[in-house]
Amino acid sequence: MTNETAPIEKHPLQPFLPEGARILMLGSFPPARKRWSMEFFYPNWINDMWRIWGWIFFGDKEHFVAETADGKKLKAFDRDRCAGFAAEKGIAMYDTACEVRRLKDNASDKFLEVVKATDLRALLEEIPECGAVVTTGQKATDVIVQLFGCKEPQVGEWTECRFEYGSSVRSIRFWRMPSSSRAYPLPLEKKAEFYRKMFEIENIL
Repeated sequence: MTNETAPIEKHPLQPFLPEGARILMLGSFPPARKRWSMEFFYPNWINDMWRIWGWIFFGDKEHFVAETADGKKLKAFDRDRCAGFAAEKGIAMYDTACEVRRLKDNASDKFLEVVKATDLRALLEEIPECGAVVTTGQKATDVIVQLFGCKEPQVGEWTECRFEYGSSVRSIRFWRMPSSSRAYPLPLEKKAEFYRKMFEIENIL
């Protein structure tokens, strides 16, 4: 599927690579900016990634929701709280595409054409302590499989992935998580079970 009349979009965010990062979470590409509720990854208010994290780590789906000074919840996520927690836990974030065409005016991966894939080897070289790559959607998973020749894991599982790292070969775990999009037909609590297992095995939780 292609539409050469659609404009090419460059990734609007820099890779989030905190020092000592132990896992790298990879989506496909951010939604159109009009759907953002904050300037960070998984910014769409109706995407449940930050609710999944809130549920797993704090028992509160609204933990990462922004608030007014008097404690009123906003329809937005708190960028500083999200980024600060990810850095504290050693979780890096980016996407598998750095340039795309949006074939329809929505946030669906189905209608994203990857024009240029992210140089994931370069990202992983910047975070040498990272032992796992975690994809959060099918398109991101497809890019990893194509780029590194890894076997695609079942949802909630991992396979070994090897790639050249300098003069050596680096082995990492390649996790496939369920999408945090509400279009993915699974209740939030069920999705959280998959993420909880991954975070536990990777010693994040």
